Amino acid sequence: MDGALDDPDGALGEAKAVVVASEEDIKDYFQELDGQKFAGRHLLVEVWDADNLNDPKAIDDILTRGARASGATVLHRHFHHFSPFGGVSGVLVLAESHVSIHTWPERSYAAIDLFMCGRCDPHDAIGSLKQGFAPGRIDVCEYRRGIVDE
Repeated sequence: MDGALDDPDGALGEAKAVVVASEEDIKDYFQELDGQKFAGRHLLVEVWDADNLNDPKAIDDILTRGARASGATVLHRHFHHFSPFGGVSGVLVLAESHVSIHTWPERSYAAIDLFMCGRCDPHDAIGSLKQGFAPGRIDVCEYRRGIVDE
């Protein structure tokens, strides 16, 4: 029978392949920088005197360009427009974490989170944010998340 199982009644069911990952196959998406190991970099970005803060489609495009410039993979997106004259809240779910935004167009202000792990560099998104929102001022704070004490 060429090594096939003898199961004339089909009692064993269909054969299913089981894949067991070795330690070498499991990727570690933590980053290492300046001798420190951590889950990822989280940028808190504030844009002031900014444009395009009331248009969910424009915001989606700007954030998506920024995420891709950082090397991230967009898995899902959702944006909520509070009213024709209200702000927008939204999120891009990334394979490498997330990008989120909350806008106050009446103040020409937006709060943006860029959290990325793996080989992504959230700083690479800043150019897209500057180009798309044309802020008069942009403030950026970086936090390293999930610092490993080794």
